[in-house]
Amino acid sequence: MQMSRLVIAGTHSGCGKSSVAMGLLRALTRRGLRVQPFKAGPDFIDPSLLGAAAGRSARTLDSWMLPHPTVLELFARGCSAADIAVIEGMMGLYDGHGGAGDEGSTAELARLLGAPVVLVVDVAGSVRSAAATALGFAAFDPQVTIAGVIANRAGGTRHVAMLRDALQSSGLTLLGAVPWDDRLRIPERHLGLIPAPEAPPDAVIEALSDAVSSHIDLDALIRIARTAAPVVVPGPLAFPPIPAPEVARIGIAQDEAFSFYYPDGLEMLESFGAELVPFSPIHDRTLPDVNGLYLGGGFPEVYARELAENAAMRRTIAAAVRGGMPAYAECGGLLYLSRRLVGSSSSGADEESYEMAGVVAATARMHGRLVALNYVTLEAASDTLLLRRGESVRGHEFHWSTVEPEGPLDFAYRSAGGRGIEDGRDGIATSSLLAAYSHVHFASRPEMAQRFVDACRRFREAYKE
Repeated sequence: MQMSRLVIAGTHSGCGKSSVAMGLLRALTRRGLRVQPFKAGPDFIDPSLLGAAAGRSARTLDSWMLPHPTVLELFARGCSAADIAVIEGMMGLYDGHGGAGDEGSTAELARLLGAPVVLVVDVAGSVRSAAATALGFAAFDPQVTIAGVIANRAGGTRHVAMLRDALQSSGLTLLGAVPWDDRLRIPERHLGLIPAPEAPPDAVIEALSDAVSSHIDLDALIRIARTAAPVVVPGPLAFPPIPAPEVARIGIAQDEAFSFYYPDGLEMLESFGAELVPFSPIHDRTLPDVNGLYLGGGFPEVYARELAENAAMRRTIAAAVRGGMPAYAECGGLLYLSRRLVGSSSSGADEESYEMAGVVAATARMHGRLVALNYVTLEAASDTLLLRRGESVRGHEFHWSTVEPEGPLDFAYRSAGGRGIEDGRDGIATSSLLAAYSHVHFASRPEMAQRFVDACRRFREAYKE
């Protein structure tokens, strides 16, 4: 497969790589190129912003959660009908699952994709020190090709000229310098940037695109992307060779409160025979005609009052799940299925309590700090909608909340590396329900998607009878 591609990486989180990536995506689309955005790591928020910038759904590529051949498969699928691919890295270039190696890092992904790397360096208050930093990154792994540097938060023309000289003396190329400008800041809150479905940042994206077009050598970036050698893509691994006919309809919670889904995961459900039907727990009064429910992550804590006020939807969902409709919930979905949500990050009132769907006998409680941020390995302690007892899957958790069960539970998962709901155990399950903090990617074990669709099909058939 031949595809022009490059990785926008950073020296550390917060150095400005997301801003540069978003501005670059919009600037390239202004030139008439069909640009496919990707995001390294398990992120949900940045891909929504990258997609808004490119006008094309961004895909997640995680080389720790997913087998490497599957990463290549998803990359190839995502690049269909594109002219160039731009992959935004995660954290610092070499940061991944652990400290001893770079497994799961942007560097590992760049090697896997054979993609040249453009390194974003925050140069505020530095010149030769910034060059030394960039040179260290370039020399750290000879198998990673750092094709150039973009300076972020640069000063005036003298600062930029000195940076160019310092980098050139180190054998590195300065591809551009984005000036320090508070108007280019992307709105943030407790989990990071604010997702595009809630507040489309088009004005900021346009400003970032103007800055990139004015201060970065786009022609040089395109030339760098075109140096990427062909990549060998394996046959279908995550997706069936031939999509299955429709056998069930699955309702997908999608609105301001629920937006954390991997596009490839949703498309896998479709490929195994699901028709996906979006609905809003905030705005809709009742469920559409569906045979299963998927409630992903998001920010139910920010919209707790609106979710609580929609009592009709809460009752409808509770009745459907109690009636045996298969339901899968991740993180924010788990909070929504609990009996109540205490505290709201939007109001800052720790003791405000909001009624939720009441399917899970537990209280969800928000905290003013990060509770869990980990890659995890889940092992099924019993059969669930997705896994059979003893099977395992890699995933991740990221939340500022805890869930306090109202009684003893038989947890669905043992979570190695994670906090889970309680003491490294995660997942509340019945024969038709699975609600957990951990996020998984269906492509890591394709049978999970097939099993979920099959459960919805069986419910549909039983309901018909």
